[in-house]
Amino acid sequence: MRRHLRLLAAATTAATLLALGAITQVTTASAAAEPLSQGRPVTTSSTEFGWSTGAAAVDGDPGTRWSSAAADNQWIRVDLGSVQAIDRVVLDWEAAYASGFRIETSADGAAWSTVYSTTTGTGGDQNLDVDGTGRYLRLWVTQRATQWGVSLWELQVFGAGGGTPTDASLLSYGKQGSASSSQNDGNCWLCSPDKAFDLDPASRWAVSPDTGWVDDGWIAVDLGAAAHVTSVVLQWDPAFATAFDIEVSDDGTTWRTVHSTTNGTGFKQTVPLDADGRHVRVHMRDRSGPYGYSLWEFQVYGTGGAPTAPPAEPADPDFDDLDLVWSDEFNGPAGAAADGSRWTIDAGLPQNNEQQVYTPSGNGFQDGQGNFVLEARREDRDGRQYTSHRMNTSNKFHAQYGRFEARVKVPEGRGLWPAFWMMGSDFLDGRPWPYNGEIDIMEFIGQNPTQAHSTLHAPAYNGGGGYGGAYALPDGSKISDGFHTWAAEWDSEGIQFSLDGRDVFYADRDTVESTRGPWVYDHEFYLILNLAVGGDWPGPPDASTPFPSRMLVDYVRVYQ
Repeated sequence: MRRHLRLLAAATTAATLLALGAITQVTTASAAAEPLSQGRPVTTSSTEFGWSTGAAAVDGDPGTRWSSAAADNQWIRVDLGSVQAIDRVVLDWEAAYASGFRIETSADGAAWSTVYSTTTGTGGDQNLDVDGTGRYLRLWVTQRATQWGVSLWELQVFGAGGGTPTDASLLSYGKQGSASSSQNDGNCWLCSPDKAFDLDPASRWAVSPDTGWVDDGWIAVDLGAAAHVTSVVLQWDPAFATAFDIEVSDDGTTWRTVHSTTNGTGFKQTVPLDADGRHVRVHMRDRSGPYGYSLWEFQVYGTGGAPTAPPAEPADPDFDDLDLVWSDEFNGPAGAAADGSRWTIDAGLPQNNEQQVYTPSGNGFQDGQGNFVLEARREDRDGRQYTSHRMNTSNKFHAQYGRFEARVKVPEGRGLWPAFWMMGSDFLDGRPWPYNGEIDIMEFIGQNPTQAHSTLHAPAYNGGGGYGGAYALPDGSKISDGFHTWAAEWDSEGIQFSLDGRDVFYADRDTVESTRGPWVYDHEFYLILNLAVGGDWPGPPDASTPFPSRMLVDYVRVYQ
């Protein structure tokens, strides 16, 4: 995977700098094993500088660090994404180290177990053998060795990896389930219990607003036969439970509590269990807000039961060994329309309060020099002052996973909004946006010519709250001055966005599920090219906006 290659590159760079005497800090961890903590989400008690964040301690770069405020009882916590067996922790201290600290693990981020403690820490490189399990690992500083705070070049966590036993399987898929109540209205249509067991991260169960917005509520699943339950995964909607029990039953009537918490965090929670029963229930006792309870997914793992095998997903691509599976090089004659075997022209009125109308012809054409032109014009049509072009590969080409790239020259000018993006193909079958998912590989706002954006949109994070990042060229020059290649490398673990071969933003699945909401991208998508005028984000054009304005596309390519 590309992120593994970035780790190797960082390690190689560090070794070179060390040989040159440029740095003196280097981790003692073996290069053969990637830390479980590498690139994982981190929270801290404090940071000393804006650049000394907790993420710098798990980025694999021995030249970046986390540093705390100058006080005792500082801490750094890393989310490993799932419950892991942990056997080693490596600490690479800066000069401001801790003489007293403890290392703790937790399955839920609330109840902690100490796996290592010392009052005679020496700083430097510490390679500590531990024996623990947990999704979260926390380093808690009880005593500083200097008058400053504490600072770590690297915090690395090692273990066998994998929180769910290899012989465990998903037992709850396709089960109907039952619940205290269910919602079915314009705000949550057919939000019945089975939606929590369908492996569809864009469908959910919710309690009824008429009877269920009270502190007590539950959802249960019949596994079909006696089972040994090893873990439960809960992907919460923002209406989550701060206090809940997980219960098992042999008959669906008499329940035994096997897990209890009063510190539910919402988002994705993985709860390790060692319990036997045919029925599993989440009994919710305290709401996080004024609404009820809602779960996108309630997954039960273990052995036994009467499991139904879920549909097989395509294998993750090997990004070092890809084949070109679809492309358009736009080598047609000047004035030729888009290839109808590849593209569907998406004419009509726009969304997002855009001001153009997309025409069925005329605003999109090949220039005879190997480019496709999407041209925005100032002209009256269908009650609008501007026309432009949008086209997509719907019903022509859909794909799941791979590398999707386009070489594009974007136009500069207030109110111009060119984009290269993808929509979940289930949109064509009637699933509304954003439940189908949207992957914006490139968006550009014409009045900000040095910056571009890559963003994901889903039910729990969309519009202005989408999950993404903004970036610029290394030299800060205008992106609109020339052609650039945008790409997304997408697999079941995340999406790496790049500009001209330089990684600019990584959307990690575990991070999204743990901090934003469901990952809704494990299905086919289709490609879209468009040049919008105006809209909620860029605002309207003005007298300075050049018309006609052109978005030029040299090629679009897909590799799998």
